[in-house]
Amino acid sequence: MADQPAPPPSGKDPKKSPLERAGITGLRKTLLDIDARLNSALFALWVFIRAKWEGFSAFMDRFHVSGMRRVAVEALSEGATLGTAGSLLLLALAIPAFNETSDEDWLKKSELAVTFLDRYGNRIGERGIKHNDSVPLEEFPDHLIKAVLATEDRRFYEHFGIDIAGTLRALTTNVRAGGVVQGGSSITQQLAKNLFLSNERTIERKVKEAFLAVWLESRLKKNEILKLYLDRAYLGGGTYGIDAAAQYYFAKSARDVNLAEAAMLAGLFKAPTRFAPHVNLPAARARASTVLDNLVEAGFMTEGQVFGARRNPARPVDRREEQTPNYYLDYAFREVQQLVAKLPSTVTERVFQVRTAFDPAVQKTADEAIQSSLKQFGRDYNAGQAAIVIMEANGALRAMVGGRDYGESQFNRATDALRQPGSSFKPFVYSTAFMNGMTANTTVLDAPICIGSWCPQNYSRSYFGSMPISQALTLSLNTPAVRVAGIVGRDKIVATARKMGLTTELRISAPLPLGAAEVTVFDMTQAYATFASGGKRVRGHAALEIRTLTGELIWRDATDLARAEQILPVSVINEINPILVNVVENGTARRAMLNGITVGGKTGTTNAYRDAWFIGFTGNFVAAVWYGNDDYQPLRRMTGGSLPAMTWNKVMTVAHQGIVPLPIPGVNRAPPKRDGPNVAATQQGPEVNRATTLPPRAIEQLLRIERALRDAGGTASFAPNGTGQAAN
Repeated sequence: MADQPAPPPSGKDPKKSPLERAGITGLRKTLLDIDARLNSALFALWVFIRAKWEGFSAFMDRFHVSGMRRVAVEALSEGATLGTAGSLLLLALAIPAFNETSDEDWLKKSELAVTFLDRYGNRIGERGIKHNDSVPLEEFPDHLIKAVLATEDRRFYEHFGIDIAGTLRALTTNVRAGGVVQGGSSITQQLAKNLFLSNERTIERKVKEAFLAVWLESRLKKNEILKLYLDRAYLGGGTYGIDAAAQYYFAKSARDVNLAEAAMLAGLFKAPTRFAPHVNLPAARARASTVLDNLVEAGFMTEGQVFGARRNPARPVDRREEQTPNYYLDYAFREVQQLVAKLPSTVTERVFQVRTAFDPAVQKTADEAIQSSLKQFGRDYNAGQAAIVIMEANGALRAMVGGRDYGESQFNRATDALRQPGSSFKPFVYSTAFMNGMTANTTVLDAPICIGSWCPQNYSRSYFGSMPISQALTLSLNTPAVRVAGIVGRDKIVATARKMGLTTELRISAPLPLGAAEVTVFDMTQAYATFASGGKRVRGHAALEIRTLTGELIWRDATDLARAEQILPVSVINEINPILVNVVENGTARRAMLNGITVGGKTGTTNAYRDAWFIGFTGNFVAAVWYGNDDYQPLRRMTGGSLPAMTWNKVMTVAHQGIVPLPIPGVNRAPPKRDGPNVAATQQGPEVNRATTLPPRAIEQLLRIERALRDAGGTASFAPNGTGQAAN
């Protein structure tokens, strides 16, 4: 092998020219120079910093302390640190509270106050806060003021808005009792909550309440705070303020209440619903006795002074027979709040009079039907609750029952409870099918089917083979509905249901066609009104017109079915409505039949019998009835065709008295005859104290006459009640 050439001298590349080698050497020198300068600068900086640090250390050594002096200094230092951090935290917590007071007119600002009238112009109730501060503080009886202070805040005139001693005392008492038996909020804190905050029980609200209480104490005098508290606290029975409560419970001004009555009124501040005398008189009297004990314990009165009040307890006005449609009013007030929020900014009025579509006879019948059905059959069926909504075909809300007893539970099961509709959802499935080319005579198969691991069965556990859609819906068979949903698409079914009025979440799932999604009774009524209206979009509503207290009209319902959007084509209505009528006449809802009135509808029963429904309609009205339990306990084999259909029949029998029955769109045959009164005849049927329905124009004319008489100083109140006489 040939010898290899010797390597070139170190640092030299024989292939590079002298100029290239000179450039590399210059670059190396430049880099070395930069490195040297950088090292020198860093060293100089380090020397400078060390010198300064040594100087600082020498300076701080002058302040060196030891022994007890060191302990004191450390404590002050830690205190300053924690104090600074605490101040920043308090500031962060205070900002949201003080934002609540950003309105410069916070003291004069009033909440919405509404007086509701029924469809005939008669007063049915009030909602909201209508402030009445016409009684000066000095005119309230001394024993009334003392009763409130002894019970709500004994140290009111001594604290700065937060009664620290009272709060600690309440905490100690509650710990010993193992529960909340004594509140720790001062009157100022309670006023802050009433003026600015909600009733939610959260730490955030309590923090805001404390800051706002201090803020109020800095802005108002003690007597001003007490006066606001007495005027604006809710005291049950729809009353706000102690004078309004005295008028409601004792038919007298707060100026004139005796000690026993004052004790009962003072006892309402803690829990007005629980201690309201018209709801629970024994509880109200027991609470009043506690207030009398507080007066003695606080040293405001002696036992001898309260002895007479103990021996002669207050006797409130008997209001047990008053039937206030509370569930209806709660919904109507929420609706009015939304309507007023959309009014032009030029409308500054906050007190209104609202005429509604409410029908007192239908409401009374619905209340009695629910009560009697649950009392008679509730135990047998294990049914604890029920709800019903009745609308006109145009969506005007005639009546509503949201539960068995409003006094026990204000939760409105007609508008807020989410329940599965079961087979009452199937009309949405078949309406969608008819919109996509199928007809009532289209053949569907009733046979076993599985989607994944889900295998639905019919209620009878049997199958009938091929049949037309009309028969499948009449018999409420499950497997045909599932097959049809698979053909037309569940997304299209959801879209149809949404257009018809269902507003809750409708999750697309395999069981959707059988009513697995959750809905409300109100929404189902609104949706079925589409069938009664001939396929038009219907919006359920209570309010017909809103006026100020001077009679100025500021809003009127503009519902006009003739011009409403056509949600379901007429061809679909002509297919679906005859089937729904057949469901009532020959299917699962025979108990809902009305003599002389054509009825369409659908029953619904969910898995394990947790819910039982019937939603039915005529040419005039639509109503939905639901039975179940709040805790979802199963019913004892209650189906929609049993108690729900029977309840529907009772209510609709009264609703159709005194009116001309309208035909159901798409249904041309005469209604079948059945045993019992013919409710279509105005002079037949059970006698009910029910006003004859007048046309809207006639009602408006009578209301106009009433306003004219009132403006002229008259005292009579005229309202259309079908008799041509004044309705007081």
